[in-house]
Amino acid sequence: MRDFHLPGRSAVLATNGMCATSHPLAARAAVDILGRGGNAMDAAIAGAVLLGICEPQMTGIGGDCFVLYSPAGSKEVHALNGSGRAPAGLDAAKLREKGETTVPLRSADAVTIPTAIDAFCHLSESVGKLGLDALLAPAIHYAEAGVPVAPRVAFDWATDGGTLQGRARDHFLINGKTPRGGDIFRAPGQAEVLRRVAAQGRDAFYSGEIAEDMITTLQAAGGSHSAEDFAAARAEVTTPVSGHYKDLEVVEHPPNGQGATALLLMNILNHFDIAGMDPQGAERLHIEAEATKLAYDARNRFLADPDHTTRLDHMLAPETARALAALIDPKRAMAAAAPISEAVHKDTIYITVVDGDGMSVSLIYSIFHGFGSGLASDKFGILLQNRGAGFTLEEGHPNELKGGKRPMHTIIPGMIRENGRVTMPFGVMGGAYQPCGHARFASNLSDFGMDVQSAIDAPRAFADGHVMKVERGFGDDVRQTLSDLGHKVEIPATAIGGAQAIRIREDGVLEGASDPRKDGCALGY
Repeated sequence: MRDFHLPGRSAVLATNGMCATSHPLAARAAVDILGRGGNAMDAAIAGAVLLGICEPQMTGIGGDCFVLYSPAGSKEVHALNGSGRAPAGLDAAKLREKGETTVPLRSADAVTIPTAIDAFCHLSESVGKLGLDALLAPAIHYAEAGVPVAPRVAFDWATDGGTLQGRARDHFLINGKTPRGGDIFRAPGQAEVLRRVAAQGRDAFYSGEIAEDMITTLQAAGGSHSAEDFAAARAEVTTPVSGHYKDLEVVEHPPNGQGATALLLMNILNHFDIAGMDPQGAERLHIEAEATKLAYDARNRFLADPDHTTRLDHMLAPETARALAALIDPKRAMAAAAPISEAVHKDTIYITVVDGDGMSVSLIYSIFHGFGSGLASDKFGILLQNRGAGFTLEEGHPNELKGGKRPMHTIIPGMIRENGRVTMPFGVMGGAYQPCGHARFASNLSDFGMDVQSAIDAPRAFADGHVMKVERGFGDDVRQTLSDLGHKVEIPATAIGGAQAIRIREDGVLEGASDPRKDGCALGY
């Protein structure tokens, strides 16, 4: 139990259904869908699409998603890959010929085909109950009527608004300026897109006037995108990967997501007595940072489009973690892993829903960097992701940019099983931080017995490339000790990530938790 003398928030308890996400309007929309008889998948889709209006710097219908879900009464976890492919006419050789060493972040070449809409349509038809028209209605309403810009959203908008280009500035600035907290943001063009998708399904987005709007914009910016690329966009059913951290089985999305990185990191940490360390101490942070460097180095070598990832079994093998753990010096920091690209980001949204029948959904949805590529379609204002910046231009690398391939993705939804029972959908936002965030969350629960909200609230640190980012929640003595161990320590300008989770207790009570680093909340009924 938290100390009620100190600032904080309590977990939210309910029995009929629960949503936890990063914006209250989206959480409310999801709970409303549950109250109307929708299931957890219906509610998650409705809330996720609305988040693209509430947090347009983070996500939107021009982006991608990954989904884990467990049907009511089932111990199984299913996965859907809603990530897009590079246009068929693009490959790394063309960019190398131009003198590029990485995919330019704010270029049409960074735009992969947005596939979240296909994923939502597929899940609505195959898993949901209410139909797309009901699920998209909240987002259509708020896109037209407007959403007051929340405080964290305003902070991010001011930070990233300068990346908006051309017509995107008309769609995402107000009178030429980034909105302040409380200003009303409207997206009437996106409302029209969603109306057409609600009436006609995924083909309304991937063909006809809407697709032509995106293609024309991209081609004008030098892109090689074609009508055939958009028509071919498809989400794909896949099989999760999982591993154990102490008493918890953590289920992750497979490549091209980086869920395997989280599992390798936890496998390495299993070789250390983390529970015997101070949860807020330098010793724990150092071991976690060193394990992170090793796990991310493996990620950068091996993870790619699933058709090109060949070393996944090696990455998850117990002997791999044992050998890597042996490389960690408790008294000295090692060099950072070589980056897969220079595309560092922290922008995404996460939503989790559990319904009264026990279906649970873990859904993550993103346009990659703040405002994605900075390009938006001229007519409808669809902001286009820059997921292609997750490719490498290194010749022969599994993650080398090629037409039709999916890049390595940083976004990863999570699920926890205990004794074979699904007990917690969870997610930790924050770009590259996410595998580290999953491992720290599992460790907070298992090693230190924290409740779900406390595990999210606890301060964070992240070995991000050559810098050890340490939130202000840690003491100066901790930062000094880390510096003495050889880490280059900085206090990040922005809090590290964000998280949501819902614990499904054996008595049927749902315990929802949401990160105070964001504007959101958990809501139940």
